Amino acid sequence: MSANPSTPLLDTVELPSDLRKLRPDQLRQLADELRAEMISAVGQTGGHLGSGLGVVELTVAIHYVFNTPDDKLVWDVGHQAYPHKILTGRRSRIRTLRSGGGLSGFTKRSESLYDPFGAAHSSTSISAALGFAIAGKLAGTPGKGIAVIGDGAMSAGMAYEAMNNAEAAGNRLVVILNDNDMSIAPPVGGLSAYLAKLVSSRPFLSLRDIARRLSRKLPEPLHRAAKKTDEFARGMAMGGTLFEELGFYYVGPIDGHNIDQLVPILENVRDAAEGPCLIHVVTQKGKGYAPAEASADKYHGVQKFDVITGQQVKAPASAPAYQNVFGETLAKLADSDPTICAITAAMPSGTGVDRFAAAHPDRAFDVGIAEQHGVTFAAGLAAQGMRPFCAIYSTFLQRAYDQVVHDVAIQNLAVRFAIDRAGLVGADGATHAGSFDIAYLATLPNFVVMAPADEAELVH
Repeated sequence: MSANPSTPLLDTVELPSDLRKLRPDQLRQLADELRAEMISAVGQTGGHLGSGLGVVELTVAIHYVFNTPDDKLVWDVGHQAYPHKILTGRRSRIRTLRSGGGLSGFTKRSESLYDPFGAAHSSTSISAALGFAIAGKLAGTPGKGIAVIGDGAMSAGMAYEAMNNAEAAGNRLVVILNDNDMSIAPPVGGLSAYLAKLVSSRPFLSLRDIARRLSRKLPEPLHRAAKKTDEFARGMAMGGTLFEELGFYYVGPIDGHNIDQLVPILENVRDAAEGPCLIHVVTQKGKGYAPAEASADKYHGVQKFDVITGQQVKAPASAPAYQNVFGETLAKLADSDPTICAITAAMPSGTGVDRFAAAHPDRAFDVGIAEQHGVTFAAGLAAQGMRPFCAIYSTFLQRAYDQVVHDVAIQNLAVRFAIDRAGLVGADGATHAGSFDIAYLATLPNFVVMAPADEAELVH
């Protein structure tokens, strides 16, 4: 496809089918234009900026290589879906993000065929993509399930539950692990990129499959030794032994901002006859926008801002935030009560537990995106005479309802739940609204549900 030199490539792309008409050497320019468009839009609307900036190249490469929407692309959480929305027919509405009647800040089935599964809570993507993959397999129709999941979302047990069942999908399931915190692998170099490309290629997969089948014919001790040697060699070169044990073919780590590396590796995986595959890409949150790159949180969530300076529009002064009052008060109470503990599930600043942690670091626990564990952990503390305060957003506490019922309520254990973001929440929409907490907690035995009218009542 040839475009007028004065016409931005992004103006020629309404849908991924248009994107696939471009030459590979045009994708870098398209990604740069896509990044600029996203920065401009979020500057006007506010929203999740850093995570989307980090997956611009990955988004372009996925839609270029895979046949979306026949291949079902599931973005975990959905924070990073803005570039995806721009490339899938919603660019004209991108400046309505998170507003009444506008685009959702997350993926939403009713919004587009390119959003096959709604997401706003973490760690659901692999389960959903596996469902799409198996459904296609049973129906005999083409199409893969593709899950893009961040390294933070991999802290939730649900991701591993899904991976433990993934082998039945065969090569119809592709999981892309977006590692944007360098928490799993060291910086990517040329050698690891070369190895990733090599081991995702058809000749290597075929050779490895032949070797695997031959090794099965060996006496059992030799077969086990051959399998361990293969795992050890690949683990030493690239990591991934954990994913191999779960039945995945591991490829990576690779540079998630290098389109020239991403496209051929994704093509190799798309065409592979092997079973489910996990591609480990390393990205930088806030990539390509200096204020975001320099920020501690990489501009994860922002107000409207000036694109040139990065200066965010300050909200008008208001009453103290409940979470800050909660955290500071709990810290003061803990000064004289050594049994008080605070627990959060990956939201220390959003719940005020960060303020408690500053004063009492040995009694503050961030369990990660693991609300089920957090609630039962609090129950264990309470059973031993501690006074745990479990601070979790209303919408996320839903994920631990069985633990609230079985481990806390029925056992009548003194766990205090500080439920943040109760009620309606505006821009984040239905998935983040605390609409159901009174109904699902007030029915339980041994529970007292309180809603303080103001900050002073919260303190008491």
